[in-house]
Amino acid sequence: MSIVEPIRNVKDIKKVEEILEKQSLRNLLFFTIGTNCGLRISDILALNVKDVKNKNFIQIVEKKTGKFKKFPINSKLKPMFEEYTKDKDLNSPLFITKFGNRLARVAAYYIIRNACEQAGLEDKFGTHTMRKTFGYHHYKKFKDIVMLQKILNHSSPETTLRYIGIEQEQINKSYTNFVI
Repeated sequence: MSIVEPIRNVKDIKKVEEILEKQSLRNLLFFTIGTNCGLRISDILALNVKDVKNKNFIQIVEKKTGKFKKFPINSKLKPMFEEYTKDKDLNSPLFITKFGNRLARVAAYYIIRNACEQAGLEDKFGTHTMRKTFGYHHYKKFKDIVMLQKILNHSSPETTLRYIGIEQEQINKSYTNFVI
């Protein structure tokens, strides 16, 4: 498994969103959940319509950790959920293929990777990019590594900094700004 990067530039996130929106609301929505909630792809793809339709919070048990997680649905996602779920059965998977099956992780990977390539992004990107992008921008906005550590369910602040690429970014900056 190769290491993927967060999308650090908000303009690049918007480019990816525009590409995904042209493809389908489904593709845009699962990317937006990833970048606005920080869920792992396994938890995003496990969502059912009833988990989000007419809800103010998303409640899940994380597949990887087995931990319960509850968080509010933000103002960007709320109208997207309303539009996307309006004619969907409550018990059906939130993200399905044209054949009616739950969207698979591999398909989601190709959707994200291809959208990033079309947007002209050059780093390594995949489904985990969404979670790392959430973490990176959450940290940049709030500068609260302990809160982000709790949100991402990491064992230490150091793990979180390394995970979102801040540690390496800070090291690079210190080298760049150090001249004798």
